[in-house]
Amino acid sequence: MDILTRDSTDLATRPRSRRWLMALPCLLVIAGIGYAIWFWPAGSGGQTARDRDANLPIPVLVATAAQQDVPIFLDALGTVQAFNTVTIKPMVDGPLLAVNFAEGEVVKKGDLLARIDPRTYQAALDQAVAKKAQDEAQLANARLDLARYTKLVANNYASTQQADTARAQVAQDEALVNQDQAQIESTRTQLSYTTISSPIDGRTIVHASDTTGLVVITQLQPISVLFTLPQQTLAQVTRAMSQGAAKVLAYAQGATGSQTGLLDTGTLAVLDNQVDPTTGTIKLKATFPNADNRLWPGAFVGVQVQVDTAKNAVVVPPAAVQRGPHSSFVYVVNADNSTTRRNVDVGHEDAQASIITEGVKPGEKVVIDGASRLSDNTKVTIVQPAPAGGSPAAEQPAAPGTRRR
Repeated sequence: MDILTRDSTDLATRPRSRRWLMALPCLLVIAGIGYAIWFWPAGSGGQTARDRDANLPIPVLVATAAQQDVPIFLDALGTVQAFNTVTIKPMVDGPLLAVNFAEGEVVKKGDLLARIDPRTYQAALDQAVAKKAQDEAQLANARLDLARYTKLVANNYASTQQADTARAQVAQDEALVNQDQAQIESTRTQLSYTTISSPIDGRTIVHASDTTGLVVITQLQPISVLFTLPQQTLAQVTRAMSQGAAKVLAYAQGATGSQTGLLDTGTLAVLDNQVDPTTGTIKLKATFPNADNRLWPGAFVGVQVQVDTAKNAVVVPPAAVQRGPHSSFVYVVNADNSTTRRNVDVGHEDAQASIITEGVKPGEKVVIDGASRLSDNTKVTIVQPAPAGGSPAAEQPAAPGTRRR
């Protein structure tokens, strides 16, 4: 039985083995063709396709190190604040005859806002003027009496006491006239309160919850921005303020350094007189003309304060600077399109530029894209930045006959 079973098993497996034997030559042919394409030397140079691909120059983007004056800015986050906020309140009582503004309207200094019935205060002023006229008449008569008594005393026709009494009456009437003039000024002031004018240029806002105020005027031109900086920057800020009005830029939040995001340009106005001990920061205020009303009270903005200017600095794009475990470095492209790794000292860096104090000379080309594949003496081909919707174009196209995978 074992012999019969083994024979039947061999007969069952023979067709499958035969199929594998027939397919084996086809697999060998396919493998040979692939080997020939990949490893067989091409042309007279004797290089394989893999060798040629490994020796192809690496495409990179480069920038030229420039020498220029670079403004040094400190970045911060600020809050816009109205330059002045004035609450207009009535100073006298009376019927409100006219309101000459609409909520949200922009008013100028001196514009008429409202009028209170002035008749009561005009009558009080007229009464004060009449009282002064009456007392001035009495004063004139007292001065004539004093002149008469003075002559009579000189000719011994009147006593000295009578002359002194006349002189005292003149002084008393003069005091009454001065009192009347003060009363006139007081009533005239009360009358002026019936005409309410804007003390500043600004935008009117009516607060329903304010029972004592008629309107709030917020001055938007100029406008202020409050922000903080670390206390370590105090020396830079004070030095910049001592040299004149420090320049301050306001950007839309998240667009710091972008020309399209620039809202306004102003000057540093106030530096707080102490460091906040809880946060270790200093408070500052900048003033902006805000001609286009692009800054609005309560909004958050990005702030840049210019504290210095680096003269004739060597500048490269920030993307060119690589960070190593021991120092920063860049890849410099030589005249033969090979690269050299060079350690550099970075003096200052922001979103627009890195100032190189040591390691790069003006005019040298540094790699700004593709540095991850580079090392010393790597051959590169310089490509131009890709246009919108396109692909980068190489300055030096690949040699004819080469193939890239």
